[in-house]
Amino acid sequence: MGKPVRRHWITCLVGLCFAAVLAPAWASDPLAALKAQFALPDAKVDYATAKLTVDRLIDPNTDTTAVRRELNRWQQVVRSNVPAGANSRQMLDVLLKTLYQPGPWNGGKPFSYDLDDPLGKKPVNKRLATYLATRKGNCVSMPILVAILGQRLGLTITLSTAPEHVMAMFADDTQQAWVYVEATGGGYKRDESYIRDTGISQIALDNENYLRPLHPHESVGVIASTLMEHYAREGDGDALMAVADLALTANPKDTVAMVWKANAYYLQIQARYQKKYPNASDIPADKVADFQRLSRENLAWFEKAEALGWAQRTPEQDAAYLQSIQREKTKR
Repeated sequence: MGKPVRRHWITCLVGLCFAAVLAPAWASDPLAALKAQFALPDAKVDYATAKLTVDRLIDPNTDTTAVRRELNRWQQVVRSNVPAGANSRQMLDVLLKTLYQPGPWNGGKPFSYDLDDPLGKKPVNKRLATYLATRKGNCVSMPILVAILGQRLGLTITLSTAPEHVMAMFADDTQQAWVYVEATGGGYKRDESYIRDTGISQIALDNENYLRPLHPHESVGVIASTLMEHYAREGDGDALMAVADLALTANPKDTVAMVWKANAYYLQIQARYQKKYPNASDIPADKVADFQRLSRENLAWFEKAEALGWAQRTPEQDAAYLQSIQREKTKR
């Protein structure tokens, strides 16, 4: 089911020094709080803080105090149901039961996949406050909440990715292996299921892009993907580039960040040239070199992602997925 366990991550003291040296320079930087999260050593990364940092950058009105209060409440609910002497796997089982099975522990209203927004088209649905309030989530909010609560319970847990998908991974001492936690279904899953269901190519497997337990600082990059999506939607190529670069510094094989970086170059082309000069021939001679550089980088970053096994999702894949969602809605 899983991969051999490496129980603890190596603490990166260089990251801690980096944070201490650069903190004063970040005072007027809107991404200062996010940069601070990326600069933390793995042992200091807190998934809740990282997620709330991202959510607040997207929506400054995010009530982080209220969200933390809810997280504390769910943590207490889980702990109250953990039997004495439980091992880490038993504790995780209680966590999943608390979230996904109806009972007095959740007032008969478990957390579930949002079948009304299966492709995550509504950005607000990816925010932690929304998920905690509605208990309807997606493949972003659901694994992140499991990772947050698991970390608070003292479990060795992180995030992992497959194409267009995020899941949690848990270090199971009883099996001495990393186990996938499929948060959208509240259970466990195997490598071969993800390979089949998400269409992971052999090239991607060879490059170990997917299906591995991410280091905590790499998980911050996954959490930040919604911020990249936000800046792309806003048309802010510079901010998108800055976040993509943070994610790629944390994980140079992050193909999602590579694709966002490619899109950032395109947005910069739009802002600097296409909106001002409808015809490329109108671009001033002293700016042609920059225009060509941005165009080359736009293509190059897509090519880098493809070389590592990333592939554009096809309309046929989306259609098949939506059909499976419709079947699930019929069952419910």
